[in-house]
Amino acid sequence: MTYAVVNPATGETLATYPDATTEEVSAAIAAAAEAARTWGRSSAPAERAALLRRVAELHRERRDELAAIIVREMGKPLAAAEGEVDFAADITEYYADHIDEITGDTPIDILGDGTAVIRRSPLGVLLGIMPWNFPYYQVARFAAPNLAIGNTILLKHAPQCPESAAAIAQMYADAGFPAGAYVDVRLTNDQAAEVIADPRVHGVSVTGSERAGAAVAEIAGRNLKKVVLELGGSDPFILFSTDDLDATVQAAVDARLDNNGQSCNGAKRFLVADELYDAFVEKFAAALEGATVGDPFADDTVLGPLSSLAAAERLQDQVDRAVAQGATVVTGGTRDGAFFPGTVLTGVTEDMDAYREEFFGPVGVVYRVSDEDQAIRIANGTEFGLGSYVFTTDPDQAARVADRIDAGMVYVNVVLADSPELPFGGVKRSGTGREMGLLAAEEFVNKKLIRIAG
Repeated sequence: MTYAVVNPATGETLATYPDATTEEVSAAIAAAAEAARTWGRSSAPAERAALLRRVAELHRERRDELAAIIVREMGKPLAAAEGEVDFAADITEYYADHIDEITGDTPIDILGDGTAVIRRSPLGVLLGIMPWNFPYYQVARFAAPNLAIGNTILLKHAPQCPESAAAIAQMYADAGFPAGAYVDVRLTNDQAAEVIADPRVHGVSVTGSERAGAAVAEIAGRNLKKVVLELGGSDPFILFSTDDLDATVQAAVDARLDNNGQSCNGAKRFLVADELYDAFVEKFAAALEGATVGDPFADDTVLGPLSSLAAAERLQDQVDRAVAQGATVVTGGTRDGAFFPGTVLTGVTEDMDAYREEFFGPVGVVYRVSDEDQAIRIANGTEFGLGSYVFTTDPDQAARVADRIDAGMVYVNVVLADSPELPFGGVKRSGTGREMGLLAAEEFVNKKLIRIAG
């Protein structure tokens, strides 16, 4: 494994970094374990909240520098990179603001005499294995709630994000977190397996591919470690009815092109009622065709490059296979280096690979549906179950469909509405556990019962 910054817009390798040595890995675990034993057990919630609040402030103070780093690392358009830094700050601040809810006792009404409470205490050292597509946001939603609890963090970032990883670690150090509370370590996959197995490490959180999640979960299971998995998604966008088709199409475009189309919970499959289908496809294709592809630092760029040349090649292979199996390309479909234009596919059927695959890039697959039952069948006809989007003018239909969709999240008549207080996660092969919101602070915590006699 090579940790390196390779600008996907140019293919230029800007910097390389060595993997951690065996001695560095041992030192990282020891430091995190010592911090968990001392700071994690003895620090007051108000102290941890103040430190987290300072981390949020540092995100905002260093916004320009942080954003530029991830534009170079993974090709995110600059405005989106700046927005990600802001969101990471908001998430971190949220857990500082809600520290009492995260750490407070929960009394239980008991049948006998005396009292009983659930007391929340940290588990100890956690390993976070983070992806490249949201280098700051993903780390914030794992690290902030767990540091609020008093856990300590070992952070293995994606190999293409060594500079953003170092920048995050520097903010935690500059905010005043003690040595070992947050440790950035450039692990190989073999070293990560050894860290998970180490008895001083009590849990692991992974955001990434199904393959990576399955591999980590297997190791964690063998070693009886708690694991949270946030994996892939092929989220449906179901359009039954609308009072403003242009606005709904724009929502579809926004949901598909967010982060250059490389978002786990981006809308990827568009299920459109028969009477709206033709007009939707025409407007959707025109909007994607008009999305400016170019330099991610340029103000007018909508789509920067995909995260790497290899990512663009994988997406091209998926589109080519879909066409070979009978799908139609309405617009786009041909990459230029790591750049991939907004692309619309129609005519995808259940016997095609594209029916089940996740397109991790700006490719939308549009289906014509005749009724609610067909829409639900297609929406649920995948092994993924992360998010979903329902657009309808009928509130009863919205409630009915939301109940029938197999997903961890349903958004009705809105897209890009993630917020620090809203839990994030999925079912089926999209993973287990939740991040964000107060539920995130329930994953790696000892909910200790204390029962006192009357």
